[in-house]
Amino acid sequence: MPDTEMKKALDALYERFNAPEHIHPDPLEFVLHYPNPRDREIVGLISSCLAYGRVQTILKSVASLLDPLEGHPHSFILSHSLGDFKRIYRGFVHRFTKGKEVACLFEAIRKTVSEHGSLKNCFLTHYNPKDPTIVPALQGFIAELRHAAGSPPHSLLPDPARGSAMKRCHLFLRWMVRHDRIDPGGWDMISPSRLLYPLDTHIHAFGLRMGLTRRKSADLKTAIEITEGFRGFAPDDPVRYDFALTRIGILKLDSLRDKCFKDIVA
Repeated sequence: MPDTEMKKALDALYERFNAPEHIHPDPLEFVLHYPNPRDREIVGLISSCLAYGRVQTILKSVASLLDPLEGHPHSFILSHSLGDFKRIYRGFVHRFTKGKEVACLFEAIRKTVSEHGSLKNCFLTHYNPKDPTIVPALQGFIAELRHAAGSPPHSLLPDPARGSAMKRCHLFLRWMVRHDRIDPGGWDMISPSRLLYPLDTHIHAFGLRMGLTRRKSADLKTAIEITEGFRGFAPDDPVRYDFALTRIGILKLDSLRDKCFKDIVA
C-alpha cells in the first residue's frame, strides 16, 4: 500500500475512533474525571501503573485505589504517610501487585511531589528537548520514583535499565503530553513529537503487518522502530494513532482493520 493510501487509512481510523464515546473500557476514563492537572497527573500515573491484564479487572482495581482518595488525590496523598497507605491498601491485590507495592508507589508520589511541587516538574528536571525521544527523561523520572519508593514496587515501576518497552510508562506520557478529543494533556512544555508508542500486542502485531519493524521482541528497540515508522505519517505527533488502533483489538474489530489495510494484512 502506498504511503499516501496508508496515511488516508490511518487518518480515517483516527477520525472514527479517537472520540470520547469509544473510551470505555479504558483506564483513561479515570484520568478524564480530574480537571485539575495536579490531581490528573497522579491519577494518570496510578491508572497507567495498573494497566496490565484484563481491562475489566484493571478498571475495577484502579477504582478501588482511587475511592479512598475522596476525589482529591493531590491533597490526600500529601496529607498521609506510608503507614497510612499500607493500612488503607492492606488487602489490595491486582494480579502480581499487592497492597504493599501500592503503598510504596503512593509514598514515592508523596515524596516526589513534596520535593518538586508536581510530577511534571520532576519529569522536567530530566527532560532535554534536544533528545531525539522521551526515553532519557522517562528513565530518569522512573529511577527517581523507584528511589523514592524505598522498597521498589517492581510490578508497577519497571527498571529502565532492562530495555523493556515500558508500555505503561509511555501510556502515561501519552495521556499527559498529548491533547485532543481523547488525551487530556497538561504537560505543555513537552513536545508530542518526542513520544514513543505504548507497545502492546495490538500495536506490535500491526507494526509487523505494516512492515514498520521486523523485530519479534516487543522491547524498547521495537517501540522506537515502530514509532519512527509512524513518524512518516505524522512527524509532529507520531503517537496520534495509538488510541484508534488499539480500539480495533479491544472492540474486536479485526474485520474493519482487514478492510482498511487489506493490501498489507494477510
